[in-house]
Amino acid sequence: MPDPPAAVRAPAGTHDVLWPESVRWEALVARFAGHVERADYGLLETPMFEDVALFRRGIGLASDVVGKEMYEFEDRGGRSLALRPEGTASVVRAFVQHRPALPFKAWYATAAFRYERPQAGRYRQHHQLGVEALGPEDADLDVEVIWLADSFFRSIGLDRFALRINSMGDKVCRPGYLDLLRATLSQRRDGLCDEHRERLDANPLRVLDCKRDACRQATSDVPRFVDHLCGPCAKHFDRVGAGLAALGVPFALDVRLVRGFDYYTRTAFEFSSEALAAAQNGIGGGGRYDELVEQVGGPVTPGIGFGVGVERLLLACDAESAFEVAPPPLDAYVVDTTGGDWARDVTASLRRAGLRADRAFDGRSMRSQIKSADRSGARVALIVGPDEAGAGVVALRPLRVDGEQRQVPVAEVVTAVREGLPTDPPPTR
Repeated sequence: MPDPPAAVRAPAGTHDVLWPESVRWEALVARFAGHVERADYGLLETPMFEDVALFRRGIGLASDVVGKEMYEFEDRGGRSLALRPEGTASVVRAFVQHRPALPFKAWYATAAFRYERPQAGRYRQHHQLGVEALGPEDADLDVEVIWLADSFFRSIGLDRFALRINSMGDKVCRPGYLDLLRATLSQRRDGLCDEHRERLDANPLRVLDCKRDACRQATSDVPRFVDHLCGPCAKHFDRVGAGLAALGVPFALDVRLVRGFDYYTRTAFEFSSEALAAAQNGIGGGGRYDELVEQVGGPVTPGIGFGVGVERLLLACDAESAFEVAPPPLDAYVVDTTGGDWARDVTASLRRAGLRADRAFDGRSMRSQIKSADRSGARVALIVGPDEAGAGVVALRPLRVDGEQRQVPVAEVVTAVREGLPTDPPPTR
């Protein structure tokens, strides 16, 4: 006799989100949507895969995301495509293609894909919430975007997180700083880690972000970008800091913060949870990308945005016992031992009225259905046996509070169930 086939499992680095945990995800997305839509950001949906050229141009060939982590494939038409590794480039492509009016303010909730070592809260398919704002060069837009992220975290009950900011300059001042940094680090090349010893000439900024002891020591006293900004970039960065301070958003300057993509200009920022292990505590970040639209074929259009990792953010919530979301209870569970017609019709009536209702199937016994009603968490059971069916009534039995079972005419079932519901559901923390 042949062996049974092995069970098919989710691919390595992916995960399933089952009910009732998925209720928490829904609540998080809804909270985020309500939060950013009050600032006039609208939902944008983009394809899960794009032309690979979009990410090569936008993120940069020298980045680890494009060079090592991006899922690339050729479709049956011979087109070179890539699964989306992050949200910003696709939003910018949509803007270039459709040319909506400026300012263009969008939010998204999307899956992202990177072939990297899975770690706490980061999978090869993970999920992001984010916003992008295109058009204004105004530093006050940077303040708005950062405040949106900070206030969203606080709205879901997080307290133990920190914001770090830096400036990446622009095409006026960045070349000079890169030359200075490259020259400084070239004299210390032997002290760098193997990876950055080889990549120093192509991208010296990546050395600042390296977490290895060798590179940390070699860069401990290198020139700081913020001390070599051109006048407009320095003025912009000062305005961002003043605006955050005015809104009560605490932050710290981090001269090592360069983010992972080549498209950033001027403001870069990152949020980290102090409740998570330091190596895996990033919960969101972003920055300004004033040259990205042009790089992917559009007109010169400044932009700024941020992305938040859903899985990592929920780990931070767990660590702080924040954003605890219980699935909403059923309002009623219908028990029918007369063949199922009553259950079919009564549950439909309840649902049409906006109530949450379920029923048993497969002609199970009264005892079995009552057990199911109790396990369901429903507030009441609506019981229909031969006697009730003959009299045109339903027996309403409270399941979560003390109370006597009573008979209700079928025409009044919806009203009776609704009158027994609490007026104020418990708030989500």
